[in-house]
Amino acid sequence: MIEKLWFERHLGYYLLWPILWPLSVLFKAISTARRRAFQQGKKATYKAPIPVFVVGNITAGGNGKTPFVVWLVERLQQQGYRPGVVSRGYGAKAPSYPLLVTNDTSTSHCGDEPKLIYQRTQAPVAVDPIRSNAVKALLALGVDVIVTDDGLQHYALERDIEFAVVDGVRRFGNQQLLPLGPLREPMTRLQEVDFIITNGGQAETGEMGMALSPSLAVNLVTGEKIALTKLTHLVAWAGIGHPDRFFKTLETLGVEPILTHGFADHQAFDESQLKALAKKGDHVIMTEKDAVKCAGFAEANWWYLPVSAQISSEETQCILNTIKEVMEQYGSSSA
Repeated sequence: MIEKLWFERHLGYYLLWPILWPLSVLFKAISTARRRAFQQGKKATYKAPIPVFVVGNITAGGNGKTPFVVWLVERLQQQGYRPGVVSRGYGAKAPSYPLLVTNDTSTSHCGDEPKLIYQRTQAPVAVDPIRSNAVKALLALGVDVIVTDDGLQHYALERDIEFAVVDGVRRFGNQQLLPLGPLREPMTRLQEVDFIITNGGQAETGEMGMALSPSLAVNLVTGEKIALTKLTHLVAWAGIGHPDRFFKTLETLGVEPILTHGFADHQAFDESQLKALAKKGDHVIMTEKDAVKCAGFAEANWWYLPVSAQISSEETQCILNTIKEVMEQYGSSSA
């Protein structure tokens, strides 16, 4: 329902406007005052001794941020840097913090996105609601640059480069602040970031286009890789910010599942519910983000579809040039 209020001119938008608009005004006042307090030094900030690159967004919900984090970490590694990733670990609760993610770390402790980033990149990943503590844990491991996952509004941590990821199809919905609309901050915030990365759709002036390129389906149990079109009678589910994006990706690949089911982002899965859904088809296909939560109880016919961010070589070089300038300011250079 909330998606329809934010991204479609649903009747409920007009019915709920008298209630949600004052809350939106209050949200803006509180968030603006909070940011100003950090900017004016009334609230303490932490500046790391190495560069910090923030990846985030100004809208609630999924927009392709995690694939871009993976892309950025991989580009840094290719340049000879030693990046570490900081995450709040949304939707998870660790026994203690900071938590360093390993292959054995439960997603209930670290969250699905940190686990996915670690598995894809093998870069050190630290989770802590207080991001400065996560940064300090990574410093002890010898990293020379920090990438923060979803930290655009975390002003307690100072940053050197800001990347804002935008859903190129849904854009900013009704352009209203929470809870009337999807915005975490006003649209003017985008004028301050270093790079706007637009996932899908048409990148507008001043934005860099990003596409998510799917690869072969991967079996959760065996690791076997196969063309998605070879899997018959598929049941598809997705527990991401915008499940329909995944289902539309399947359509573009020529696959029409017999059943699709969307879950809330970061939702803890019920094993019995998933297995009941799986019985409705011959195979299951899910996102890689879902797969990290299902690995412990997956069945032999469960598969996931990895996607990788693609950015033009020209725009990639522009990003790398800026990164190099910042790294050199800190006295660090690629190997």
